[in-house]
Amino acid sequence: MDQVSEHDSVYDGLLGGDDSRWAFGTSFEDPLAGVDTTVPDGVDTAALAAYCLMLGDDALIASHRLSEWCSSAPDLEDDIALANIALDLLGQARLLLARAAAADPTVVPALPEGSPVPPEDALAFFRPEGRFRNVRLVEQANGDFAVTVARLMVLSTWRLALMERLVDSRDAVLAAIAAKAVKEVAYHRDYAARWVVTLALGTDESRRRVEAGLRTVWPWRWELVDDHVVETEVDAAGVGVAPSRVADEVDALLDQVLGVARLERPEVKDVGPHGGRAGRDGRHTEALGRLLAEMQVVAREHPRGRW
Repeated sequence: MDQVSEHDSVYDGLLGGDDSRWAFGTSFEDPLAGVDTTVPDGVDTAALAAYCLMLGDDALIASHRLSEWCSSAPDLEDDIALANIALDLLGQARLLLARAAAADPTVVPALPEGSPVPPEDALAFFRPEGRFRNVRLVEQANGDFAVTVARLMVLSTWRLALMERLVDSRDAVLAAIAAKAVKEVAYHRDYAARWVVTLALGTDESRRRVEAGLRTVWPWRWELVDDHVVETEVDAAGVGVAPSRVADEVDALLDQVLGVARLERPEVKDVGPHGGRAGRDGRHTEALGRLLAEMQVVAREHPRGRW
């Protein structure tokens, strides 16, 4: 008997007898399989989980924004490049959210008993807006291509400096994630920086657009290098990196790019915290609510979806 005729439908054989696979997962294997997830001695599990959510949410939301360029980028090459960068960030997000769940399972939203949703997907698709810890920079609308590459340059310059230090984290999972991410984020930074320079030294219109893009992005960048209490705690414990430790390096690298592009730092006012709270505290802009409504709608409609 051939393989197809063993089943009522050819698709019946996809599950191999296991009907617990969630329909919307990116993979059905534990992303941390084979990695020592033991929390190092002296490290607060809640702080480690919160830190992983911060870095993971930055990547997840930035990835979603970049994915919105699919079929809409200026040309096919950049369409593919932005999609690949989005996939890199999505992979980092999955690992970091899985690490958060392993460190402190209480951060995972409660789902119906027997739900097939893995912890990292539960964190991505079933948390409300106020429990996301990403910086507000990444949740803003894409704007035009110049806004997107300006934001990617700022974000990836900071993220690369951070990942280069996280490879020495006392937490084996964070160190492994960072070691993989360094190569990916180095490309993200170089891609964005090249485009900023190209636009700035191109036509009058392209220069006008990248200058406007930098003015749009710059008011949000402070949040990347402003130390949150969680970041300070994990830095002291040797598992994380306080953003202030990379601030000077990030500024110097951004100034190098702006110098080559013959651009000045935008003279704009920072969009400060609201009521003393910002993205790391779960205080976001309306843009995140709209983004999550789109990103989470199918999973929330079919929380028990299986295939």
